[in-house]
Amino acid sequence: MELGNLSALFWGLLAVPIVIFYILKIRLRRAPVSTLMFWDQIYEESRPRSIWQQLRHLLSLLVQLLFLSLLVFALMDPIFSWEKLRAQRIVLVVDNSASMNATDVAPNRLAVAKQQGRRQIRGLRHRDEMAIVSAGSVPRVQCGLTGHQRTLRDALDAVPATDGPTGVAAAVTLARRLLADHDNTKIVILSDECFAEASDFAAAEDVVIVPAGGKAENVAITQFQVRRSLIDPIGYQILVEVINFSEQPIQCRLEIELGGAVVDVVPLKLAAEEHFSKTLDQTSAEGGRLVARIDHQDALAADNRAVALLPQTKRQPVLLVTDGSLFLQRVFEAIPIVDLTMTDTLPQEVSPEVLVVYHRQSPEQLPSGNVLVIDPAGPSDLWTLGGPLENPIVAKQKSDSPLMTHVRLDNVLMPGAKKLIFSIEPEVLVASIDEDPLFCTIERPQGKVLLLNVNLAKGDLPLRTAFPIMITNAIGWFQGNQGELREAISTGRVIDVDLSSLVSSRDTEDVPEVSFVLLSPDGKPRPLPGNVTQTTIGPLDQCGVWRIERRPAKRESEMESDCEPILEFACNLSNAQECDLRPAKEFEQQAPADVFGFGGRPLWFYLIVAALLLAAVEWCLYQRRWIS
Repeated sequence: MELGNLSALFWGLLAVPIVIFYILKIRLRRAPVSTLMFWDQIYEESRPRSIWQQLRHLLSLLVQLLFLSLLVFALMDPIFSWEKLRAQRIVLVVDNSASMNATDVAPNRLAVAKQQGRRQIRGLRHRDEMAIVSAGSVPRVQCGLTGHQRTLRDALDAVPATDGPTGVAAAVTLARRLLADHDNTKIVILSDECFAEASDFAAAEDVVIVPAGGKAENVAITQFQVRRSLIDPIGYQILVEVINFSEQPIQCRLEIELGGAVVDVVPLKLAAEEHFSKTLDQTSAEGGRLVARIDHQDALAADNRAVALLPQTKRQPVLLVTDGSLFLQRVFEAIPIVDLTMTDTLPQEVSPEVLVVYHRQSPEQLPSGNVLVIDPAGPSDLWTLGGPLENPIVAKQKSDSPLMTHVRLDNVLMPGAKKLIFSIEPEVLVASIDEDPLFCTIERPQGKVLLLNVNLAKGDLPLRTAFPIMITNAIGWFQGNQGELREAISTGRVIDVDLSSLVSSRDTEDVPEVSFVLLSPDGKPRPLPGNVTQTTIGPLDQCGVWRIERRPAKRESEMESDCEPILEFACNLSNAQECDLRPAKEFEQQAPADVFGFGGRPLWFYLIVAALLLAAVEWCLYQRRWIS
């Protein structure tokens, strides 16, 4: 046995005044009385008649000295040698991934795991130390090695719930690094065992798994993406995947909403372990938040809802220069994203954002920007006109071009077509039997040029369904529509954001310094650096829509309305492993960490308890008033 505080031995000198107080007798004051008869009678009745009564004052002195000895011995902090050698270093790994939010146990798996963690903390012996590591998307040390139980409990309670994937394997690696320089170590994992490495850790000597939760069935949306259609300028495509993580068939409905309005309802009847995957086509020019829901009650709510962001279709201003064409007017008016303006005179200046359509008009110098020429009437800087074509029947077409999607012009007569000689080699999309271009594109530095070599008034092309499709494809081609996709991010991801592109030059002139704030789906702000051009955001550990807001710096007071969201991205629980709430392997319930020594308490604790008990006994025997 070793003594940790030898200086406490000086407190034993308190025995001297205790002995002195017992030896000294109180000098009685003499007082005359009329008779001693009554005093003699009392003395005779209370005369000590046994050895116990004769020794009670001496035993009281010994009890007081023993009480002092116990207190002094406790202050000297005695430690057994075996207790010192067996001191443990423990790392508590707390799984706070998405599956730990399952409610198959009340209130959820993470709360049960924290209860198990408190039992582990209470089981610490004197001189044992523990650290706490959270095992979410990115493992974090919540508390370093310490033996202070209150600090450990506070750190355990502070472990947050997340919707990210589990990081138990990385957390165990981090725990082993923390214990690298120590002996007699142990890693305790508090988890639902819904991770691939559970079997390996169960067989490891330095790892103990304490399960939290059972085996629960679940139906989950594991994929939800949306993009603009490659064909329809106002159309969009939804990719959705639903998996039944159970051993029983289920029936439910998949509801899809855009801006709060239901756009589609898909009834689902899934067998055990069945995957449902489908692409849905819808139309909307406005865009907004697209929400998918499953009306099925299960243990995990986070994967019953998914969000995607549909970008708004950019409207296309079109200037139609013609002396009159009802066909063209009706075709452009039928395209929802087109803002049509008609004129019969050649414009002097045109904005680069405007698509200029020349029908039977051909300026000598085509303006900068995007230009569509139909039935050119004269030469330009890109071509010269020859004579009329003798046999303008479509013989070849380039079907793999986006301009020819769903367009069939086989053996269609193109009356009024002319021989064209180009100064820049065009890409021919439709050609005649003699390989003369009837429909072609020209790429130039000033913008794109599309040429349709046909007289609409003499042929039947405007009456065919291929004609409005060609014009619609042309609008998408000029806009560069390649199926715009704003990817919904899986929880736990880390993304890079270019902050310099989020502030225009006009904004920097008005507000010299601009700060950025990242808002999580629950509304909690996270400041972002404002003096860098690019930053890393994440891990995104909550399902929902994350926003980056721009806030002017150096402003004493700022209303919420002053904050402008300049970038949004959706985040969903698209992790099949987290959605599967069944453990990777069945484990037996393991007991908390062993409690070594005397109930996990140091020896001085029990010495103080013994001293208090001795004081209570002494009071009962010597300080009470005995009535015989």
